[in-house]
Amino acid sequence: MTLEIEITNKTFILHNTGALYWTDKKMLLLSDVHLGKVSHFRKHGSAIPNNAILQNFKKLDAVVKHFEPESICFLGDLFHSSLNKEWILFEQWVNNTGIPLILIAGNHDIISPHKYEELNIAIHSEWILDGFLLTHHPENREGFFNLSGHVHPAVRLQGLGRQFLRLPCFFRNKNQMILPAFGEFTGTYIIEPLEGDIIYITTKEEVIKL
Repeated sequence: MTLEIEITNKTFILHNTGALYWTDKKMLLLSDVHLGKVSHFRKHGSAIPNNAILQNFKKLDAVVKHFEPESICFLGDLFHSSLNKEWILFEQWVNNTGIPLILIAGNHDIISPHKYEELNIAIHSEWILDGFLLTHHPENREGFFNLSGHVHPAVRLQGLGRQFLRLPCFFRNKNQMILPAFGEFTGTYIIEPLEGDIIYITTKEEVIKL
């Protein structure tokens, strides 16, 4: 379910849901949850079961219960669209969780910052913390290790015969790590790792370093 790694002498734990836990800070980092996406697509005629709305919240509850973090940082694209009925569920989740929340705004985060401020959620365009640069879009900035999302990274692995598996992954190189999308209803983007890059694939049961 988890894999412990070191980044610049700091300990992090990768979770098979796509969550990243920073042990020193007791902080949970998540990217691309895309709350509201199910309601958005249902509104426009997509045949998605209504109970699918709750799956992201169940996933959030499970990973919070597992790590018991003291804070949660969302690395962008927390909410997929403009306000819809999932915002009410999000408000309830925030109030029930009772953990300080930080949002690094992403391209899908178009809801007014005031709505987040009403929930005591801190919003930043980026956040520098102990030599780490937290952003939504990947950045390569000298002197910092970048933690980001946005890409929804995945790799394509060959299985038996001509079968191929498409698996989400954490992508890491010398100066950055890109988290997989945490949301249940998100696509993936196949990346082609270069020499020296590190891939940690996520399955339903575990995290595996390739």
